Amino acid sequence: MELFEQIRREYEHGVGTIQGVARKLGVHRRLVREALTDAMPRPRKVAPRERPKLSAAVVFIDAILQGDRKAPRKQRHTAHRIWCRLRTELSQVTVAESTVRAYVRERKRELGLLASETFVPQSYGFGQEGQVDWYEAYAEIDGERQKVFIFCMRSMASGAGFHCAYRHASQQAFLEAHELAFAYFGGTFAVLRYDNLGSAVKKVLRGSQREKTERFIAFRSHWGFQAEFCTPGAGHEKGGVEVENGYFRRNHLVPVPQVDTLADLNALMLQRARDDERRVMAGRTQSIGAAMQLEREHLRPLAQEGFALARIGFPQVNASGCVKVLTNFYSVPAAVGSAVQANVYAAYVELWQQGRLLARHERCFGRQQKVLDLEHYLEVLMKKPGALAGSTPLEQWRAQGRWPASYDRFWAGLKQRQGKQEGTRAMIEVLMLGRAYGAPALQRALDAALEFGCSDVGAVHLLLRAETTAPRSRPEVVEIGGLHSYDRPLPTLANYDQLLSRRPSAEVVQ
Repeated sequence: MELFEQIRREYEHGVGTIQGVARKLGVHRRLVREALTDAMPRPRKVAPRERPKLSAAVVFIDAILQGDRKAPRKQRHTAHRIWCRLRTELSQVTVAESTVRAYVRERKRELGLLASETFVPQSYGFGQEGQVDWYEAYAEIDGERQKVFIFCMRSMASGAGFHCAYRHASQQAFLEAHELAFAYFGGTFAVLRYDNLGSAVKKVLRGSQREKTERFIAFRSHWGFQAEFCTPGAGHEKGGVEVENGYFRRNHLVPVPQVDTLADLNALMLQRARDDERRVMAGRTQSIGAAMQLEREHLRPLAQEGFALARIGFPQVNASGCVKVLTNFYSVPAAVGSAVQANVYAAYVELWQQGRLLARHERCFGRQQKVLDLEHYLEVLMKKPGALAGSTPLEQWRAQGRWPASYDRFWAGLKQRQGKQEGTRAMIEVLMLGRAYGAPALQRALDAALEFGCSDVGAVHLLLRAETTAPRSRPEVVEIGGLHSYDRPLPTLANYDQLLSRRPSAEVVQ
């Protein structure tokens, strides 16, 4: 462009001839005539680049792409897959993967296999719509890298998001996270939009109709919101929460968070969501937190009572002292054959009988697994002490760190002193003391007994009682000289001697 301008200026105000301009600027006369004809240079022709190696594979690639036009959308060939087939089926063709990618992209565009879709921007009023989704992330929990499932609810008007992590995306976790999100936002939205997740949708029917689960219908009725579901495979219909998931994971879960428990992870994510309220989103004039304050006035009020989140069942106790809850077995201190009430929550299972809590276990998400507590078998083991050493509950206690090495040393001392059977019974009596005084106090008492070189149940009980008994207060210090104020004369018995002198000597005193 600058060269054309210089040519035209030199022709009009300088040399004045085509040949003179060409000689002075060192260009061809054709270029001078072209510049004088039009100030805009003509687009240059790009010679087609030959692809000698690719030409041998063009027919093969085109046949694959033509066949993909009839294949399911998610089972069509990628450029990498075509390149892999070329290496296997046409080994004599040595073409680079980047060359195949460029050609496949060009041909897919010509064949209409790269469909581009136009999306219409949406506007939302305060309290109108929230979007819900699950996404996955990793965290270092107690030194172990674990995958967690994070529930996210996003307000489409304010842009605020609530995030809560669970070990499993169960229906109980799904409903519990809703209530936590409602408390975070300060109310419920008029409409919540979901994809077709199994916690809410039992079956996808024609169009927008869905067969919903009974518990989700009851939950929706309790909190008074409407539910809308996306078209299967159309995640862009809830694009707001999809964007929120990616943003939060990239900005607040990188690097991988290191926490002690899952509760610590949720506290960390809640704090980072609070910090994010100071952010001003692109295209908006107020922060997320300021928009949340305005939106709370438009949200529906919270229900006075929460929804009954627990899934309730009434299993029977089997011969192993366990009840089957969903797909796993949990120990319970109840009579064999009796029925108990099992309340299944997102993270734990409670077992009740006649209004009394019998056991509470951390929920297991495996299949056909046994979750056992040794304390539930102590009465049985008093009758069968030989079963303690190889019992599964004892093995699980060892794996969980609930059976320290001091227990084994004290147990060995009891067996050496009282014999194997009676010593084991004595150890079971010691474990029963942990119910009343707690496991930490029992461990301290056993450590103290071992330090004293004592192996006796009574000694452990004495140490536990001494630890729980309130210490006596020390009396005030009194000077020795001040005690004289309490001195009194010694009593005399002279008056009693007068009674002896008046009694006749011949009389027998009974």
